[in-house]
Amino acid sequence: MHPKESPQPLADTEMHSAEWHLLDADTVLQRLAASRRGLDSAEARRRLQHYGANLLPSARRRSWLRMLLGQFADFMILVLLVAALISGFIGEPQDTVTILLIVLLNALIGTLQEFRAERALSALQAMAAPMARVLRDGQPVLLAASELVPGDLVLLESGNQVPADLRLLEAEDLQADESALTGESLPVDKQSARQRADDGDPATRHNLLFNHSLITRGRACAVVVATGLQTRMGRIAQMLQTEQGVSTPLQQRLLRFGRYLVLAVLVICALVFVVGVWQGQAPMLMLLTAVSLAVAAIPEALPAVVTISLALGARKLVRHHALVRNLPAVETLGSVTYICADKTGTLTQNRMRVEALFAAGERIAVLPPRPGPPWLQLGQAMALSNDVALQDGRMTGEATELALFDAAARSGFHKTALEQAFPRLLALAFDGRRKCMTTLHQSDPGVVAYTKGAPETVLSQCVRQLGVAAVEPFEEQTVLAEVQRLTEAGYRVLAFAMREFASLPAGQSSDSLEQQLTFLGLVGLMDPPRQEAAQALSDCHSAGITTVMITGDHPGTAMTIARGLGIARQPAELLSGGQLAALSDAELARKVGSIRVYARVTPEQKLRIVKALQANGEFVAMTGDGVNDAPALQRAGIGVAMGCKGTDVAREAADMVLLDDNFASIVHSVRAGRRIFDNIRKFIKYTMTSNAGEIWTLFLAPFMGLPVPLLPIHILWINLVTDGLPGLALTLEPAEPAIMQRPPRPPTENIFAHGLWQHIVWAGLYIGGISLAAMAWAIAHGQAYWQTMVFTVLTVAQLFHALAVRSERQSLLRLGLLSNQPLLGTVLLTLLLQLAVIYTPVLNRVFHTQPLPPFALLLCLLLSATVLLAVEAEKWLLRRGLLYPGARARDP
Repeated sequence: MHPKESPQPLADTEMHSAEWHLLDADTVLQRLAASRRGLDSAEARRRLQHYGANLLPSARRRSWLRMLLGQFADFMILVLLVAALISGFIGEPQDTVTILLIVLLNALIGTLQEFRAERALSALQAMAAPMARVLRDGQPVLLAASELVPGDLVLLESGNQVPADLRLLEAEDLQADESALTGESLPVDKQSARQRADDGDPATRHNLLFNHSLITRGRACAVVVATGLQTRMGRIAQMLQTEQGVSTPLQQRLLRFGRYLVLAVLVICALVFVVGVWQGQAPMLMLLTAVSLAVAAIPEALPAVVTISLALGARKLVRHHALVRNLPAVETLGSVTYICADKTGTLTQNRMRVEALFAAGERIAVLPPRPGPPWLQLGQAMALSNDVALQDGRMTGEATELALFDAAARSGFHKTALEQAFPRLLALAFDGRRKCMTTLHQSDPGVVAYTKGAPETVLSQCVRQLGVAAVEPFEEQTVLAEVQRLTEAGYRVLAFAMREFASLPAGQSSDSLEQQLTFLGLVGLMDPPRQEAAQALSDCHSAGITTVMITGDHPGTAMTIARGLGIARQPAELLSGGQLAALSDAELARKVGSIRVYARVTPEQKLRIVKALQANGEFVAMTGDGVNDAPALQRAGIGVAMGCKGTDVAREAADMVLLDDNFASIVHSVRAGRRIFDNIRKFIKYTMTSNAGEIWTLFLAPFMGLPVPLLPIHILWINLVTDGLPGLALTLEPAEPAIMQRPPRPPTENIFAHGLWQHIVWAGLYIGGISLAAMAWAIAHGQAYWQTMVFTVLTVAQLFHALAVRSERQSLLRLGLLSNQPLLGTVLLTLLLQLAVIYTPVLNRVFHTQPLPPFALLLCLLLSATVLLAVEAEKWLLRRGLLYPGARARDP
């Protein structure tokens, strides 16, 4: 057909919506204005100009500088920048430098996270097949896949990667691996015949080949029906471009925390300034005091503490085979309420295994060690009737045949040894029309033929069956009923039969060899669950996390695996892709809470499931390994990709990569995430209580008729030595007992929940009270060192408080002082520094302090130590349920 005489090819929108699988081959060619000779070069160039290159377009890249500057729009970052300016204004350049370094570090981390999303799309582009064999001008030529256009005829054979979305015109014994796109664990048989009906599931369109799938067997001729963004992979790329990740719970909590804190600090500092001036203090002194208090009250070490906690957590997770690509993801797993787990390769081993055998009316799991009829003949057939071969030191072959080979070998049927006794004489390869394979072997006294294949094909040719004692009449209905039971249980079922000949038959066609067969048995295969998956799922359940399975596999297979792992029990807990497609978003949101298994789902549907759960207030983790998982991995609260068998696209879209593809590694990550959040919360509890103590001291002194208790340099010193090293050491605190027996934190939960804000108020007031008490005692006794005493009590009280808040419920005696040696070391170091400020003449002049006599120092230490006793009393009441009744129990 000459292009000038042919109709115009379809517009892009028509291509996207065309139901190519429902059209016969000639109609497809007509609608594409193509012929079986392929396009001529001139027409191909015209179409390439019209449709564009067969590539996934790059996202509009942002420069590094633009990404970096965008990080400074965060509210907490702006607060810290203001604090840096204030510190420089009052003559503390070291604080300014410290704050700016912290801000820059966080900005760099945010920039790397944004760059990660762009790399996901780049990896997707790199997966396009580089070359394709195409008919042009009636001749086969090798072209770059990017030059393909709709209407091109592509020639494919085993090992080729499909370069675009194709409609089959001719297919010979064709199979394609579509697992990366559909989640289907087995290669799919393909044929060119027109499909009569459409169930809405792309995985069942057996006359279409999709971009990036792999031809595992056979050869074909197919016409290009979609290129670039019009392909299924292209639509996945569009979703990756348009879907945005969600903020982590920690980021949301810190944002709210920063806003409330700044408002509170501004109000309190204004009051301190006004009250001080009203009392008669110098306005400049009170301005500097108020500004110093503002700098001290804002925990500028918080971003550093969070970053260091996450980095240390990420380093520890590598020991558990989990590589963190996005630091906030470490903490995020502690908030997860739902894990959407891909079945193939995540919960299962991603390799077929024989799980059931049926013969002579009996079903067993493995072949017996000393088998008699019919198990002996079935074992020999499994070992001999396959094309598994040794290559480069390992056995290679099609997944199903490898499973049969392994099952036979485990029971003593070794192919190499059997082939010496039964050498192969002839083989009829499997094809899609017959749906079976036959091999003929020399035997004593003649020739034996073993046939294996689809039950409906093999059983229809059986006339007898091999029983335990002898050959029996074939009970077809009994065998068909067993086939039905195995299929409904999720097994892939193969039937085996045999026939004996006196010599090699002259007629060597399937019609003559594959009839008058003796039935041997059925073999049920399945991709089995990972051994450690069941315990990991049980641990998730104990931690209050709901796990659901999402797969492109058959519903029966999915439900069998789900039952075995304890994910689901009832058929009502399963939803197929076709059923899901019939639900509106509102209906899905109502139903999603009761569904535990999703089968035959598309990439778009995986995304819908994640969004429906998020609409119900759940925080979702999504695991996956294929291209089809990438959009959902990016949208989920945390995306977890498989490192061994996962695609680059999935890894680039994910926040965390499991290096061993082991679902159990997620449990270690959840534990680490909860511990990290607990320790960040302890730091906030510690530092905000310390800041509250300073605020109460400055705020209440004028109302008690006392002078301004502290100078600006005292406030900044306390802020430096107490908020720094002791606060960082709290991030090394071991996990609380029973950390995995409590429910996840609600994503909307305030960071001050469970008694935290009450503790900050009363403990801060208590520290301020004992500091003012020491000040009042010294003034009443006419001591000139009263300011040094209040300065010392405020500093040391915070050190005792750091020891007390190591656990929210357990006493320090039960924890032991040495269980967090870095914290104990920093407390002792800070105490020595404070003593140096008190007793070193040079520092006396810098900090305006005076040496304290032994009694005054002892009084300061005793007053400070009562903070530890007061907090221990709070924990005693909390353990007995007498305090903060709404607080969640964090350990026994």
